[in-house]
Amino acid sequence: MNLFCVGLSHHTADVETLERFGGNAEVSCLLRDSGCVEAVLLATCNRVEVYGASESRVSTLDVARCLDRKIAGGVLAEAAPFYRYEDTQCVRHLFRVACGVDSMVIGETEILGQAKRAYEAARANGGAGRYLHRLFQRAFRVAKHVRTHTDITRGAVSVGSVAIDLAQKIFGNLGACKALVLGAGETSEKTARALVSRGVTDVRISNRSAERADNLAQSITGQAIRFENWLDQCREIDILVTSTSSEVPLLSRSQLEPMLRERIDRPLFIIDIAVPRNVDANVNALDGVYLYDIDSLQSIAEQALAMRREQVAVAEQIIAEHVAEFDELIARGINRVPVTPEHPPVGESSLRPSEL
Repeated sequence: MNLFCVGLSHHTADVETLERFGGNAEVSCLLRDSGCVEAVLLATCNRVEVYGASESRVSTLDVARCLDRKIAGGVLAEAAPFYRYEDTQCVRHLFRVACGVDSMVIGETEILGQAKRAYEAARANGGAGRYLHRLFQRAFRVAKHVRTHTDITRGAVSVGSVAIDLAQKIFGNLGACKALVLGAGETSEKTARALVSRGVTDVRISNRSAERADNLAQSITGQAIRFENWLDQCREIDILVTSTSSEVPLLSRSQLEPMLRERIDRPLFIIDIAVPRNVDANVNALDGVYLYDIDSLQSIAEQALAMRREQVAVAEQIIAEHVAEFDELIARGINRVPVTPEHPPVGESSLRPSEL
């Protein structure tokens, strides 16, 4: 069985390319049209990757076309800078991704939860079989090992926290700032907590699901804003963080420009960490508006990398040891393990913990 990964990430593609492929592809398409026997789709704000298992080599272009949701016929797919990893290199790559070593912000922790959800989704729809089950379960163990035995997660370890650090440089003391977080997912929650930790006492949360907005607001002693009213908040807030799954921009220049006339000498700092982007790029042309997206934050994140290089080296050694062990497991033949009452089906471990 051939294990492989085909993908795009912040290393090879800008945010515009990433948002074109996004997370709208279905694993059923990958299983039906690309030749994958098993497939897991991992789509985040700065990566879109397919992990697959196949009896024979699957074309990178076939996988890319399954992700191409903008132009029929794979016109974008043919030109996009997809990378590919096979077998051992695929194993190493997933382990590095799960540990946060391959992330834009080295050591960030959101990616592990995102990988777990991607795996669970594939398991639920039949995409994750015997091989990818073992691969992802081992990746989760490696991530735990690296977190336990290194300081790679110390400091600012998320895109949101890096963005808030930048806001602090612009405003100085954030204690007097008012902030609105648009979205209530994991990234939004971490960003909201980063705001609170930097001294922001007026944090507002808005989300299409009012219940999720209420829950997050209560957890940080913030204020929930009805989603249909969030735009009006731009008249008085200082910081806007957007991280929703909207397929179209939620904020345009024409919407924001009239409000800026009421904000004399008051800058508006916008952090758009959504893919696709929630804020139209032309907003940045407005006087007094500072707009940062994933691409803008990457250079800032790279500055923090120097401080973690020593810990990255320790993490890489741990990853290498697990890769070697997993290769031995593959060599013994995962596929020869029968699915019987003594060997549970996918979703349950049919190997002893020491073998996973």
